[in-house]
Amino acid sequence: MAQVGFCALLMFHSLFSGLIHLITCHICKEGKMYKKDRPNFIIILADDIGWGDLWVKRPDNSTPTPWLDSLMLKGKRFTDFHSPASTCSPSRAALLTGRHGLRNGVTHNFAEGSVGGLPLNETTFAQLLHDAGYYTAMIGKWHLGHNSSYNPVHRVMTWAALTNQALTFPAALPASKHEGCYTKVALPLFENETIVEQPLDTWSLKERYATAAVTQILTASVSRKQPFLLYVSLAHMHVPLFHNTFLNVTTQDPYTASLSDMDSLVGTIMQAVSNEQLENTLIWFTGDNGPWEQKCQFSGNVGPFVGKWQTSRGGGSAKRTTWEGGHRVPTVVAWPKKIKPNSTSSALLSGLDIFPTILSLAGVKPPSGRRYDGIDITDILLNNSDTGHKSLMHPNSGAAGQFGDFQTIRLRNHKAFYITGGSVACGGGRGKQQYHDPPLIFDLSRDEAEETPLNPESEEYRSVLKEVEREREALLWDIATDKVSTADYTVIPAAIPCCRPHNPACRCHSLK
Repeated sequence: MAQVGFCALLMFHSLFSGLIHLITCHICKEGKMYKKDRPNFIIILADDIGWGDLWVKRPDNSTPTPWLDSLMLKGKRFTDFHSPASTCSPSRAALLTGRHGLRNGVTHNFAEGSVGGLPLNETTFAQLLHDAGYYTAMIGKWHLGHNSSYNPVHRVMTWAALTNQALTFPAALPASKHEGCYTKVALPLFENETIVEQPLDTWSLKERYATAAVTQILTASVSRKQPFLLYVSLAHMHVPLFHNTFLNVTTQDPYTASLSDMDSLVGTIMQAVSNEQLENTLIWFTGDNGPWEQKCQFSGNVGPFVGKWQTSRGGGSAKRTTWEGGHRVPTVVAWPKKIKPNSTSSALLSGLDIFPTILSLAGVKPPSGRRYDGIDITDILLNNSDTGHKSLMHPNSGAAGQFGDFQTIRLRNHKAFYITGGSVACGGGRGKQQYHDPPLIFDLSRDEAEETPLNPESEEYRSVLKEVEREREALLWDIATDKVSTADYTVIPAAIPCCRPHNPACRCHSLK
């Protein structure tokens, strides 16, 4: 495989960021033939979306997301699906590698001046599919940093040789004086390694995503006649971001307008693969973590998963936390004639499962010599199985405790917290960081709002605690004896992307 590096974009303070890239297979691996029976894959990852943003009944029976509603009716919806972490970088790294941050080295967000990124010795499902003859492409938010030895062009994980039609966009708020929202450098638009616009035009974001997605689908299926993987990592719903078609919305409802904007993009992708030639295409829609509730009315809806124990004591219970609202995300998978339409599964699943499942469906084996945290859910997708994870670890992602540590453990319907607090809520309260020994344990089958923990003296509590501790210790031991990576989180100002034409604000525009 021809391997080249690409320059990563700035991570806009470590909260909202990013690097957004389109990377495609430029040269089909020699000797690999196109097999029509191998499925195409489209992974659509929404940013900061709430479990309650989609597929819920509204008071007026209206829907801002008809295309995503249609996707749900065409496929299988997962009601207990979780992002691998509750902030951007560790969630994306785990999704791409099938490994927790304690294995792949990415435990928290990369910053705007980060010089490192996803460790080069980690392998993504995209690279494996490319090696197997797939055309691979990415459009959208990257947020996995720079990498290499401080060279001008940094190399991160290689998807394939770069195409000449890459579009990349960072997602961030406009400059302001509010904490976490100010930047001295205008946000750039990348095309592979080149900044073509700075600042980017956010009004055209959706349309550029859509054009790039359709172009890559047609290039793979018509021009190159290869099966393809398209990873679309959206800037929506990080902040209310919508096209000027939705300018007639009220100031009280910009989030809904942004949902509609995202939905129309999903619709464009669905239409691009709606013909008979491309019906062998699996579309997997999910989210990177829960809503950024610090944004108040500009954040999403967690549904019933409100984390009452925490909110009653101050602090947030969504993004950056291990409460259900922080990582339970709306998820659906559709595949014509393969997945039963309008079906639902309550299996306990994770974004970690995307890696092994896609490889399994493509007939590709993961590298040996390292261990994975995801499970192959092919039987759940194609049949009536509902057997997911017995236990699922939720790593600390920025609110409380040490980055990446497993201080919250889901065991079937029970959930144990060894640490709580530390995340900013809408009103500004952070909530005191608290360690719990013994841990708080909730039964989600009776208490999905996570309001009242079990009595530590009860037989149920003691039984669950023993199993929780066994599961946690087994995984920690497995990681301790595994081949793990270390990410470089070094930050230097010179790493901030800037076109630097003739002025300090780095403002430039493409001649295209």
